[in-house]
Amino acid sequence: MDTHYPVMLGEVLEYLAVKVAGVYADVTTGLGGHSLEIARRLDGGKLVSMDRDAESLEKARENMREVESKVVFAQSRFSQLQETLAALGIAKLDGLVADFGVSRYQLTNAERGFSLMADGPLDMRMSRNEGPDAEEIVNSFAESTLADLIFQLGEERRARRIARAIVRARPLHSTLGLARVVESVVPRTGKIHPATRNFMALRMFVNKELEEVEALLEGAAGLIRPGGRFVTITFHSMEDRIVKRRFQQWARERKFTVLTKHVVVPTEDETRANPPSRSAKLRAVEAVGEQE
Repeated sequence: MDTHYPVMLGEVLEYLAVKVAGVYADVTTGLGGHSLEIARRLDGGKLVSMDRDAESLEKARENMREVESKVVFAQSRFSQLQETLAALGIAKLDGLVADFGVSRYQLTNAERGFSLMADGPLDMRMSRNEGPDAEEIVNSFAESTLADLIFQLGEERRARRIARAIVRARPLHSTLGLARVVESVVPRTGKIHPATRNFMALRMFVNKELEEVEALLEGAAGLIRPGGRFVTITFHSMEDRIVKRRFQQWARERKFTVLTKHVVVPTEDETRANPPSRSAKLRAVEAVGEQE
């Protein structure tokens, strides 16, 4: 299996409380880290491993050969969860996992256009058959629109300065080309590259990430049977706010019980071994009602 660190794996499994004959869905399969360990715990159960990125899903399939008889792979966005499950004849789930982090495969493959570390096309699409890509946005959006996008999704206070520099430097076609433009107006002051927030904002916009999280939460409530669990891992404050507020709403409506009274974060050992996990936040709920 590819070297891969599924974030907070122990905590995910603890809160998911896998039943051996249960039906589960991992809607952010990535390279298959969480999916593999869920499937290993099944005996008579089924796991639907979903991802919107066909390339990551194929990698996951290779990494999960030992459990392939228990798994159904499906290329699907969050907003398509209900129709994907319906097509598989699944009405209810015993558990649902969503890790909203970007796949390591996407981040380290220069051709995908996510990385600041290697030159590649300005793509950033999680599914390469959907558009538009980051290059189209960077080269066609008005300066004010670009600035708003970078400020709102990247939470970048120097957004107007960056947008002005991008417009002046057009056309831009590569990741390192864009990174250099940002660095020319936002000097490096620490370990984090000054274009990091800019890249994150573009990626989130290209993939409609916040809209997809909202769609997942909208559809998930009716899919989890009583006693079933829903576990999320977020890496961005806006995603975390969306999840937190929806979980609180469900608790007020007595549809779910919040299992994580305080948000769960990685241990110090995990953040040392896997630095990208440092911003992860885990939340979990359990559906209420008569269990079958």
